[in-house]
Amino acid sequence: MTRLIDLYRRIPAEWRQLAILAALIFLVFPLGLSLFRLNLVGKYLSFAFVALGLVLCWGYGGILSLGQGVFFGMGGYCMAMFLKLEASDPVSTAIQSTPGIPDFMDWNQLTALPWFWEPYHSLAFTLLAILVAPTLLAYLLSLAMFKRRVGGVYFAIITQAVALILSTLIVGQQGYTGGINGITDLKTLMGWDIRTDSAKYVLYFVNAVLLMLCLLASRFILGSKLGLLLVAMRDKEERVRFSGYSVADLKVFIFCVAAMFSAIGGAMFTLQVGFMSPSFVGIVPSIEMVIFAAVGGRLSLVGAVYGCLLVNYGKTYFSEAFPDLWLILMGSLFIGVVMFFPNGLAGLFASGPIKPFVDFWRWLTTLRHHLPADRSHPINQKG
Repeated sequence: MTRLIDLYRRIPAEWRQLAILAALIFLVFPLGLSLFRLNLVGKYLSFAFVALGLVLCWGYGGILSLGQGVFFGMGGYCMAMFLKLEASDPVSTAIQSTPGIPDFMDWNQLTALPWFWEPYHSLAFTLLAILVAPTLLAYLLSLAMFKRRVGGVYFAIITQAVALILSTLIVGQQGYTGGINGITDLKTLMGWDIRTDSAKYVLYFVNAVLLMLCLLASRFILGSKLGLLLVAMRDKEERVRFSGYSVADLKVFIFCVAAMFSAIGGAMFTLQVGFMSPSFVGIVPSIEMVIFAAVGGRLSLVGAVYGCLLVNYGKTYFSEAFPDLWLILMGSLFIGVVMFFPNGLAGLFASGPIKPFVDFWRWLTTLRHHLPADRSHPINQKG
């Protein structure tokens, strides 16, 4: 037992936290929850991709983005377009006036598939689009802003405006995007029915593995020289600039990484939930995504995942138990965390009221470490 405790203490704290989170996601949830609840957790974890990106660009880079729903939605819509085309084969849509096109296009009297939908017949193109399209938009947006030294609250407002523009565009172009209802009735992925129980289990684990890979990539970035530069840029931007580094390039890079993570989450959300709509693109969902990171702790990668799980679970629980009060309760939760725990839940373990208990546990493990190794025959030793 002592050796196990020693081995545990030698593992860096970040890896211990990651191991506990992995055990929770890969063992506890699948074994302890029903399929319905597990599917909900999978949905919550798809938002964790966005929260990870926010930890990188907001917590460490000092770039607050209130438009991450744009990239989440772009990833989700790319995947939804591929799935919708697969569900709209001429046989399944034979009753339409124009078979072979998505149903909402037929309802809006389109007679041919728009040209920008055509490439989404290919899964390879779709996967590439999920990664490249949101990253390219993030690159162009951030390049235009950061090269002109536009940052802080101005950048946050601009990202909000982009979220509003995109959601309005999606709603207004109903014939091409499905409008306010979004793209629904998604059934198969390359002939594999994603609505079955076994498919939901598989998609949950695929989502979890991708999230862990993003966590490791984030950990790698923060552990490298780039991570140090991000922190320096957040605290003393002018000093970093005067040291010869391009602050704009650093900001562009980390903002693009955050956008790519968000798009992966959006694609996994579409696969697990079976639809994508503008309700996940606009200002309100983008602010909710910031709340996930704020509640979990904007300086903690693992904390951001816990924040997603907690806030979304609270959303589900309050809306089921208190349908008339759940918005007030969720707002109270956010206000309480911001007022009393500015570093989020992760900050409780560093400097909050839980710290004495953590210190006590560390003192206990240290005490056990210094006890004599052979304590099994104390009477014989005296004799």
